[in-house]
Amino acid sequence: MPAPGTPHRSDVLVIGWGLAGLVAAGEAAAAGKTVTIVDQEPRSNLGGQAFWSFGGLFFVDSPEQRRFGISDSLELARQDWLGTAGFDRDEDAWPRRWAEAYLDFAAGEKRPWLRSKGVGFFPVVGWAERGGYNALGPGNSVPRFHITWGTGPGLVAPFRAALETAEADGLVTVLPRHRVTGLTTRDGHVVGATGDILSPSAADRGVATSREVVGAFEIEASATIVSSGGIGGNHDLVRRNWPARLGTPPDHMVTGVPAYVDGSMQAVSDAAGARLINGDRMWHYVEGLHNWDPIWPAHGIRILPGPSSVWLDATGLRLPPPLYPGFDTLGTLEHLRGTGHDHSWFVLSQRIVEKEFTLSGSEQNPDLTGRDVALLMRSRLGKGAAGPVQAFLDNGEDFVVRDSLDDLIAGMRAMPGGDVLDPARVRAEIEARDREMDNDFTKDAQVAMLRSARAYRGDRLIRTASPHRLLDPDAGPLIAVKLHVLTRKSLGGIETDLQSRALGADGAPVPGLYAAGEASGFGGGGVHGYRALEGTFLGGCLFSGRSAGRAAAAAV
Repeated sequence: MPAPGTPHRSDVLVIGWGLAGLVAAGEAAAAGKTVTIVDQEPRSNLGGQAFWSFGGLFFVDSPEQRRFGISDSLELARQDWLGTAGFDRDEDAWPRRWAEAYLDFAAGEKRPWLRSKGVGFFPVVGWAERGGYNALGPGNSVPRFHITWGTGPGLVAPFRAALETAEADGLVTVLPRHRVTGLTTRDGHVVGATGDILSPSAADRGVATSREVVGAFEIEASATIVSSGGIGGNHDLVRRNWPARLGTPPDHMVTGVPAYVDGSMQAVSDAAGARLINGDRMWHYVEGLHNWDPIWPAHGIRILPGPSSVWLDATGLRLPPPLYPGFDTLGTLEHLRGTGHDHSWFVLSQRIVEKEFTLSGSEQNPDLTGRDVALLMRSRLGKGAAGPVQAFLDNGEDFVVRDSLDDLIAGMRAMPGGDVLDPARVRAEIEARDREMDNDFTKDAQVAMLRSARAYRGDRLIRTASPHRLLDPDAGPLIAVKLHVLTRKSLGGIETDLQSRALGADGAPVPGLYAAGEASGFGGGGVHGYRALEGTFLGGCLFSGRSAGRAAAAAV
């Protein structure tokens, strides 16, 4: 850094070093531009929220899909995206253009571009957000969820390496513990940023850090890219933006992102003239668990559920079709917020937990994250629950494991809030569902969906348990899981054009200002509309970060 009081100078300033910021900085540096990248956290957090992810990516008509006999097309993906997004606002003009551009990217250049960087993919394609409505409704018509070999860290690695190479070459300056508090404007142009230097920290990745201010900084740049993430770590901001269509916000939530995902750059960007849109669109999960071994405050983990568990509300009433595990995240959230309770329940068997329970996050999947084929074979195809799942069964406060249904219900009722559970209703729901398993015919839509899912080889192989009665002693013991709302993604943000230029209230670009990643609603201020198809968040960071870095470099 220059001497105190002298502004640091670079061609491009990137605010936030998550995946979008790393990609943007790397693209600008590859174009020969000098880049400064700042973040309020210590360097141990380079890669941001993406590092903690499962590494899911949305591709269209990929080699992995074709090997499993999945017939996909750009037309089918567009039908699914638009049916899921539900664009219906004047503000959706740019988000819809971003959606079209992203679909072209996902069906074309995205996979070979990542492969050229050494990113590989697990061969079995997952089927997330299955929908269950009609063909024009929300959901993926076919499996499209591709898991990065190495999960989040494996996806971050090549972009981090490129940044560090450019840093060694003198093109990139990395400034940890620099919190931006203002964007500098001159004659209507954004020409850099000012902010606080925070006290040094040796904290491990993800751990909450001090906000003690020890100095100030000023950075001048010809182009500034905001890639500071969303609001999921700030429950007050989540509740303030909570949409009425999803009912009242929960009193109790668990947190799926570190505390630094605080939305602090929203007000800063707004003050510089950027237009924030679709702030009431958000993506929170309803299968959240309290992490028995937390890293950040209120740390929650999401179950990535297979389709077999019976889903009950807090009173014991089974959720209506098609609100089954893995089918419609926000539809389920809306329904559960109407019950007046902050929790719900999965009821399942040991056989189901062994086959279907995967936990989201790189740290919860050591086989995929560590690229350990032997461990993967044991954990995904062997007997017993995977190690991280078993750790939750043994230590997690949200799990009840019993040999009989009566004892299971008693254990559920003994948990906080369990007194609203109706034992007779739970028994009726479980026994009725089990009767539907006694022959090949059924009127139970979830049972029909379950049998249909097993027609897909990937589900049958590693994702969906063989249909059985929950009360079959050979499938036991019985398991109940108390589920909570888990905060995660912002679907709205800074409105941008297809060059990632931040737009003002008049619809014109704010000179010198760009936005990428979750800060831009993953592109355009809301590329997902109301709902997402999964595997599209990391991809949105890649696509918008690449766009922002290239456009900023071309402009300076």
